[in-house]
Amino acid sequence: MSHFREAFFASITAAALLATLPVTGAQAQESGVQVMTDRAKVFRIDAPADTVIVGNPAIADVTMYDRQTVVVTGKLYGTTNLVILDRKGEPIIDEVITVSAASGDTVTVQRKGERYSYSCAPNCEPVMRVGDGDAGYELLSKQSNQRNDMSEKAAGVSN
Repeated sequence: MSHFREAFFASITAAALLATLPVTGAQAQESGVQVMTDRAKVFRIDAPADTVIVGNPAIADVTMYDRQTVVVTGKLYGTTNLVILDRKGEPIIDEVITVSAASGDTVTVQRKGERYSYSCAPNCEPVMRVGDGDAGYELLSKQSNQRNDMSEKAAGVSN
C-alpha cells in the first residue's frame, strides 16, 4: 500500500482537496457517499485505514490521501460499495457509494433520436456524458484527446 500512497501523493494537489467539501466519517455512515461523475469528495474516517475495497471500480475511484482521509471520485452512474478495514481487519467504514450525473448546469438536447449534452455555466459548451449519441460523443472524445495530446507535446511530456 505504501507505493500506492506515494504515487497518489505525487499526483494530487492541495488545491484539489480544498475545492471539495469535507464530509466526516459519521456523515458518510449516515447517508452513504453521494458523488457526481467527474467530481471528487473528501472525507475523514475515525481510525487509520489499512485496506480499501471498492465493489466496482468502474463506478467510483477511491484513494487514500493519508491513512484517515478518503478521496472518492465519481466515474460512472450507479452504485457500488466501499469497505475500509483497519490493521486488524476490522471494518472502519462499510458504505454504499452512489454516483449520479451533475444536473444543475447541464442541458440535454434530443436531435433526430440522438442525445447531446451541454454544460451551461454560464456559456453552453458540449460535454461527454454516458448515454449521449455515438456520433457526438466520438467527435468530442476525438477532439478532447487531440487537444490533450497537443498540450502534452507543448509541455514536453512524452508518452
